[in-house]
Amino acid sequence: MRVAVDAMGGDHAPRVVVEGAVAAARESGVRVTLVGPTDLLQAELSLYPDAAHLDLRLVHADDVVGMGESPVEALRRKPRASITVAADLVARGEAGALFSAGNTGATVLAAHGAFGLLKGAERPALAATVPTERGVAVLLDVGANANCRPRHLVTFGVMGAVFARVAFGLERPSVGLLSIGEEETKGNELTRAAHGLLRATTLHFIGNVEARDLYSGAADVVVCDGFTGNVALKVSEGLVAMVDALLTREWSAAVDGHPGHEALRAAFEHVRRRVDSSEYGGAPLLGVGAACIVGHGRSSVSAVRNAILRAHRFAAEGIVARLEQDLQTMQGTTS
Repeated sequence: MRVAVDAMGGDHAPRVVVEGAVAAARESGVRVTLVGPTDLLQAELSLYPDAAHLDLRLVHADDVVGMGESPVEALRRKPRASITVAADLVARGEAGALFSAGNTGATVLAAHGAFGLLKGAERPALAATVPTERGVAVLLDVGANANCRPRHLVTFGVMGAVFARVAFGLERPSVGLLSIGEEETKGNELTRAAHGLLRATTLHFIGNVEARDLYSGAADVVVCDGFTGNVALKVSEGLVAMVDALLTREWSAAVDGHPGHEALRAAFEHVRRRVDSSEYGGAPLLGVGAACIVGHGRSSVSAVRNAILRAHRFAAEGIVARLEQDLQTMQGTTS
């Protein structure tokens, strides 16, 4: 089981991506194929003396899709872009999973084109794992589809519920619709129409969920269009970073040297890890026919490592096949 990695994807590629791949291979023995200009990648690998003893392969790709490029136009002009070559490796069976922290639109298009859609998945969706007071929740879509129709949100609800069941062991996940009020009349035309469609399914639909309740655990799965989900996710990331900086600053003045400060520091670090998005590495792209994890453009070494490990685990545990089987079953009961 190999993970094909778009080594040129992300704001800090290839250095951070290569270092994250080395860390994943070193710590967990994951087999990784790095895709990009081989001379550049070899130069990065030379920084790590033990890289020669790790199962790291290089596959050449001529081009790179920039973070600011139009995905459709870039993939048309650059058929040998690193993300396309990496996706093709998975499609040909030379790797079992794909990871990229590059242009999200290009990654979605490349994965869709190489893997196809699962039966019953009208559109793919990026599913972020977010921490809650009760554990974790799934938020989708967070960036694959900026414009959606009401039936797409129903499909996201089905995929999110299946994913929550197979990935987190939730027997009957609750599904909420992200809106500006709990009442079914609240929201825009999309959310009001989607509310009626979701209510008519056999999903455990609990109605609208306000943004303030996203992290309370009010719902196991929260669905929205990709534009709204991406904004919500990035606002949350910014808030976490700001609170972390403030707490860290106050910590030195108020806690260091205090009796029991080691126990307090351990508790603080535990909470920090729970809300740190890099612990999850990236968001799985649900609905396509192979394991695909999409990372943040500013992914750190830790985030890249964890994303590669997550992609490997998804492929090894056959989550896509389980998702396809359960998706067809659930679609039959919700139609």
